[in-house]
Amino acid sequence: MTAPLIYLIAGEPSGDLLAARLMVALRDLTGGAVRFAGIGGEAMREQGMESLFPQADLAVMGFAEVVPRIPRIMRRLAQTMADIRERRPAAVVTVDSWGFTGRIAKRLKTMGSAIPRIHYVAPMVWAWKEKRSFQLAERVDLLLCLLPQEPAYFTKVGLRAVHVGHAVLESGADLGDGAAFRARHGIAPDVPLLCVLPGSRRSETSRLLPVFAETVARLALTHPALQVVVPTVDTVAEEVRRAVWPVPATVVRGTKERYDAFAASRAALAASGTVALELALARLPMVIGYRVSRLTALIIRRLIKIPYACLINLLLDRMVVPELIQEDCRAEPLAAELARLMDDRDIRAAQLDGAALALARLGLGGETPSRRAAREILSLIKERLET
Repeated sequence: MTAPLIYLIAGEPSGDLLAARLMVALRDLTGGAVRFAGIGGEAMREQGMESLFPQADLAVMGFAEVVPRIPRIMRRLAQTMADIRERRPAAVVTVDSWGFTGRIAKRLKTMGSAIPRIHYVAPMVWAWKEKRSFQLAERVDLLLCLLPQEPAYFTKVGLRAVHVGHAVLESGADLGDGAAFRARHGIAPDVPLLCVLPGSRRSETSRLLPVFAETVARLALTHPALQVVVPTVDTVAEEVRRAVWPVPATVVRGTKERYDAFAASRAALAASGTVALELALARLPMVIGYRVSRLTALIIRRLIKIPYACLINLLLDRMVVPELIQEDCRAEPLAAELARLMDDRDIRAAQLDGAALALARLGLGGETPSRRAAREILSLIKERLET
């Protein structure tokens, strides 16, 4: 019997990491009797899957930012559908990026496909657009949720939704080797090192790299030996490499380098996103900065229902991690917050304690989130084969 083919679609680097861990779990649970195809990035490639096209073509966020990319995205949508029809997988698993993956699910449903449609990472209906829960119920057969409160939003509209946990807990972000990183890159043990993470989409890095570089320049005035390390990913690697930093900078790629960089650093300056949970797991104090276009910001402020951008702050319902968003995302306040984190032990300890509490609420211990997700996927495939 031919090993089942699972078609995975991850539209951005955070989804790429989730899908790569899912691939490992599916192989483990099936004894390797599973195949993969689809769209992803470098983490999925490390697991042996060649992407149908570059993930960077889909890694865009924001209303104004998406518009000029629509023709290319629509071509990629048609290309993906043609590939699914040709391969006839046992299941299609879409990971996050609902703007693109939701259209895949809709087209599969419209064409009457019997292929199980599974979506991993629930859209944040608790933050805005709660009516999207009906949209998911119409398009997918199973929803795998990261947060414990999420399934209730979908089960009430008839969608099979399961909390599997947040895969950042199994990322290994807490296992970095800081001393080895410094030795590899010729960074002395006593050099203050700042980890800078300007995002994984071009729409993010184009706005954040200049302000983050200016922030580093200001911070260097009070920390003259300062150096920076910039972990990056495929989607924005070239842009990040071209950036000009006012202090010595080390640009790295790959999961091991990323987590070793976390362990070697004193603090982090990061774009808003899943990276905040990785930094919390690594026990690296952080400041979050984020900007979108003015049009996108105007629309979001009219629609959004949550008081914070950082998931750690949302989980605790209080400001634990400094977040400077939009007009507040400027070099002077960012540098001031970073200086406090780098120099004040009490401020560092308070943030780390709060971050640990947030991670506990996500659920530590027991079976990994990826294995729980893999079990749900295999169970649905088995059910469909038996009916």
